[in-house]
Amino acid sequence: MRSLSGASLAVVAMLTLGLSASGCGQVNVIKARKAFKAANQNYQAQDYKKAAASYEEALAADPNNPDIQSAYFFLGNSYDQQYKPSKKGDAENDALMQKAVENYQKAAEKLSASSKPEDKKLGKLALDYLVAAYGADKLNDPARAEPVVQKMIQLDPGEPTNYFALAKIYEDAGAYEEAEKMLVAAKTAKPNDPDVYMQLAGFYNRQGRFDKTIEAIEERAVKEPNNPEVFYTISVFYWDEAYRDPKLKEAEKKAYVGKGITAVDRALQIKSDYMDALVYKGLLLRLQANLEKDRDKQQQLLKEAERLSQQANDLRKKKAAGTN
Repeated sequence: MRSLSGASLAVVAMLTLGLSASGCGQVNVIKARKAFKAANQNYQAQDYKKAAASYEEALAADPNNPDIQSAYFFLGNSYDQQYKPSKKGDAENDALMQKAVENYQKAAEKLSASSKPEDKKLGKLALDYLVAAYGADKLNDPARAEPVVQKMIQLDPGEPTNYFALAKIYEDAGAYEEAEKMLVAAKTAKPNDPDVYMQLAGFYNRQGRFDKTIEAIEERAVKEPNNPEVFYTISVFYWDEAYRDPKLKEAEKKAYVGKGITAVDRALQIKSDYMDALVYKGLLLRLQANLEKDRDKQQQLLKEAERLSQQANDLRKKKAAGTN
């Protein structure tokens, strides 16, 4: 029997090592998938301690497997779910939130860059949860959230939710000018997204800047002229301001009620059986009646408001009957 030369032995050794590495790789893939499946089952059963252990096992076995990258998000959330705000300050409890943060960060970075829509969605959710983790009832450290969100904006400058997250950090810290800039930047990044206008409107409303609130929603109405919900929302803001602001003069109240009615009429023009719009038109008419000096006109307005209320109730009953 002829013996192998030194060179031949080297080749055999290399092939053997290659096969061994390949075999180990396959074992790790199988191990990761099995652990990932068990983790998902435990997560759905809300056994977050077991879920975390299995997600850790899956990622340790095959950390770069694209099919289990979502494990970073669910691992973070498993630790998050175990954290108890009432035990804040307890070293073991606080360590859970630190682990949650670490994995939310990894999930945001890895999943946001994924080509899978479901992974991208989890990446954005990880960002939201990461910002929440730095909130007052958890780590209470918004300064650490700021650079994370800024990085996400750099990675995806066309995604408005990142600007919303940073705006919230600034608003919570009382940096209102910076918060407004971020929301305006979101609008610039994606001007056809209805949510950017509602985020701006909500911010201005919290700041007591009613004119800017209406301006933001009316910008949305220009983008969505056939969406009844937009005009209904405008009417709600006008009713709320006219009804609740004690500083308004009577002439201003009348003007706001009139604009609210115009907006809700537009909503009902587009969708005549819009139940919520019928309710708010009735509320606006009642408010108009309270401001009316002529008793006959007042009674007409109240009668019309009652008719709309009944129409809304009829629609509600019909809808309930159809779902039973």
